[in-house]
Amino acid sequence: MNELQIRIAAGLERAFAEHGFSAPNIETLRDAAQVSLRTLYKYYPSRNDMVLAALEFRHERYLAQIFADLPAPPREALFEVIRRVGQWMESEASHGCLFHSAVAAAPENGALRHLLQRHKHEFAQRLAAAAKLPENQTELLLICEGLMQLWPLYRNEACESALQLAAALLADDGGDRKVAGKRGRIETVA
Repeated sequence: MNELQIRIAAGLERAFAEHGFSAPNIETLRDAAQVSLRTLYKYYPSRNDMVLAALEFRHERYLAQIFADLPAPPREALFEVIRRVGQWMESEASHGCLFHSAVAAAPENGALRHLLQRHKHEFAQRLAAAAKLPENQTELLLICEGLMQLWPLYRNEACESALQLAAALLADDGGDRKVAGKRGRIETVA
């Protein structure tokens, strides 16, 4: 993305975060991007392109904010990521995950679903690497996803619960080594 495309994507991200994905009309999106309608369509010729650009921009911004300059000790890094996710939710996403909202607004859109999957996968990989728990990538993602989904209802209490779950995951092995995943068979009752 060039500088103008980044500026447009940032404006689109703000508009979709504030108004959702179906509410803002093209004039609202143009105003948020602070460009002419012609320029907006030159770089993003469809609403779908605008949504994807906004989410790509958010993806990069989110990962940079969450994972920049983490403490070296894995336990501290894990707890810091959880705190930063809570701070992000408070300042940037008080209504929940924008990626989930986008897919909920257009569940048939394969490109959005793919972007959601890539976003969550990259987040989980980086978190597992920072926490030195590669075998627990899914469990770590579940803790942070729970925090994000519960934030609108419980705010800081959701963050504290996520920290407690992370501590329990670490305590499962004394916090000294990687924790082996404990996936068992789940039986359902008909």
